[in-house]
Amino acid sequence: MGALAKIRAGQDGWRWGLFAPALLIMILLSLLPVLNLAAMSVHSITWKNATAAWRFVGAQNFQGLPADTLVVAGLRNTFVFSLASVCLQLFLAFFLALWCSQIRRGRTFYRMVFILPLLIPGIVVGAIWKLFLNPDFGFLNQILDFIWLDPVDWLGDGATALLSVIIVDVWHWTPFCFLLLLAGIEGLPQDIYESAKVDGARPLQQLAWITVPLMLPTIAVTAVFRFIVAFKVFDEVYLLTGGGPGTATEVISFTIYQRFFTEDRAGFGSAISIAVIFLVSLMLVVALAARKRLSGSGA
Repeated sequence: MGALAKIRAGQDGWRWGLFAPALLIMILLSLLPVLNLAAMSVHSITWKNATAAWRFVGAQNFQGLPADTLVVAGLRNTFVFSLASVCLQLFLAFFLALWCSQIRRGRTFYRMVFILPLLIPGIVVGAIWKLFLNPDFGFLNQILDFIWLDPVDWLGDGATALLSVIIVDVWHWTPFCFLLLLAGIEGLPQDIYESAKVDGARPLQQLAWITVPLMLPTIAVTAVFRFIVAFKVFDEVYLLTGGGPGTATEVISFTIYQRFFTEDRAGFGSAISIAVIFLVSLMLVVALAARKRLSGSGA
């Protein structure tokens, strides 16, 4: 037993020796920028003669967050955007994955078609949809004109701008949810379905009582991934609306960008960033706890 314990200890030490450098590099690359951001958040930073002048202001930057109208509008719009886009993506992706898992002919073709939007770079997506939604010659308004309806300024009207950005995000990111959910559906045990068929369960009953409950952990993981990415949305808003009209599509990432680079308020922008990191981390903890409960109930 003593020799076996020494062999195992040596193996563990060898594994940790190989793993430790990569782990240390990852910790440094993740931790140092956050620590620098935290230090900036309690300072007022100005530039004099191409040199950054740091002045300690304590919690002053954080105290100013609730009074900043762009921060409030950005958080509100970000929550609306994230919840709406993720819910729509999960709904569409689930039924696309369910349908694609049932077909036998042309399965590869349909999968290729469904994931095409995910392969397009964000800047190209913005250009495509900005032309598609153009109020003067956009294809969507041409359709409205063909059926004798008035054209709509999709990106320039506060009533439709955020909805338009949500639609673009749903088109772009539904394939990501589709791939994860399709893998989950195809990994479900088939013997349960065979037993259900023997007991006379219809397809809708199988969907409600077998597929959905078994897929809840996968759906939860997909929702967490997508919500985190959707909460950080920037490129679509920057390319399509620039946060306008007014604050209709102002999201928190765009607010941080404006404070950092447009207004040169690095300290205040850092405070917003730290608050967002804390908020996303809190949501992640809640989501993982909910996923654990779903996994336990599924088991």
